[in-house]
Amino acid sequence: MNRDQQPDKLFSSTLEQIDAFAFDDSVAHVFADMIKRSVPGYGLTLSMLGVLAEQHVTDKSNVYDLGCSLGAGILSMRENIRAKRVSIIGVDSSEAMLSRCKDIVDQHNSPIPVELVCGDVRSATIENASMAVMNFTLQFVPREDRLALLTKIHDGLKPGGLLVLSEKIAFDNETEDQFQIDMHHAFKRAQGYSDLEISQKRTALENVLIPEPVNIHLNRLKEAGFSQAFVWFQCFNFSSVIAIK
Repeated sequence: MNRDQQPDKLFSSTLEQIDAFAFDDSVAHVFADMIKRSVPGYGLTLSMLGVLAEQHVTDKSNVYDLGCSLGAGILSMRENIRAKRVSIIGVDSSEAMLSRCKDIVDQHNSPIPVELVCGDVRSATIENASMAVMNFTLQFVPREDRLALLTKIHDGLKPGGLLVLSEKIAFDNETEDQFQIDMHHAFKRAQGYSDLEISQKRTALENVLIPEPVNIHLNRLKEAGFSQAFVWFQCFNFSSVIAIK
């Protein structure tokens, strides 16, 4: 097992103090396993990035993965893009994640160049883009900064350009919200996580990952300037939206 595929046991033992969740080196080592076992439909979401990239990335354009983590989204798009003279730019604020991302991307031969940028997605330069991806990234951005970031992405897209926004979501109806949370926890148990792991990780993510209802995302995307925004996928309290300039 290579260093990017270690099993996630970060919360398997009782912790005297649970620190706020951070994408540090310990998380980077287990992230591939963590996200696969924590996000229902994650594999399908990744596969569809490739399908969308094949259909919508255009010649002489840029593709952005904002919050690229270990580069799974980059690889899915890179393997399926048929357009010519395309560049992919991955942005992530975690040096630990980007270090492993570079190793993974470098293992795959492709004529499409990939540039990895260590920095806050809110400060990223977006230009001449035919496609942008935020795969479970916006939920970690402060709410007050989300509209400005989406507006920047919109402005950096070419006409007809595509944004894929995947997020953990909340629900306005309290009963539905609790049902979806319970089903998510049931999914995690089915993936081998214990109640202790589920509880401790949830505490670590409190006030770090801030989910919102889908209608808030859709309305914000329209406010950012996108002509269309709609849900293409949902499984329990995880959803993915497509927005078109």
